[in-house]
Amino acid sequence: MALFGSRSDEGQQPGEADARGGSSFPGASAAVSAPSRSALSAFIDQGSEFEGKLSFKDTVRIDGCFRGEIASENTLVVGETGEIFASVRSCTVVVAGTVTGDVVASDRLVLEKTARVDGDVTAGTLQMEDGASLNGRLTMKRRDAKN
Repeated sequence: MALFGSRSDEGQQPGEADARGGSSFPGASAAVSAPSRSALSAFIDQGSEFEGKLSFKDTVRIDGCFRGEIASENTLVVGETGEIFASVRSCTVVVAGTVTGDVVASDRLVLEKTARVDGDVTAGTLQMEDGASLNGRLTMKRRDAKN
C-alpha cells in the first residue's frame, strides 16, 4: 500500500511521462489530465480500503476503495481500479474508476472512457470521453459565477 508519492514524482504533472516512459498516473492520459499546482502528495493503492474524511491541498490519486468525504484545494485522481463512495469537493476531479456520491469540481471534471459516476455533479467545465457513464443531475457553474 502506497500512501505518499515518491521523489521521482516531484514536479510531475498528472499524465506526464516519467523518465522510464510511463505515465505518472496510469489511466490518466496526458490529453485529459488536469494541470496540477504541485506534485502527487498521496496515493491510495489498489487493494487498500479507507473510511472517513480526507482533505488535502495537493494532488491525491486513489486506486483503492474510499468511503466518506473528500475535500481538496487541488486535484483528485480516481484511477481505473478506484472506488469512491463519498461526497467529493475539489478544484479538479479526474475519474477513470467509479464514484458513487455527489461531486463538486469547481474548475474541471474529467471523465475518462472507463469512468462511472452515480450522483449529482456540479462542475465549472466537463470533459467526458466516449464510454464514460454519468447518472445524476449535471449543473455547470463557473468558479467566478455569482449564483
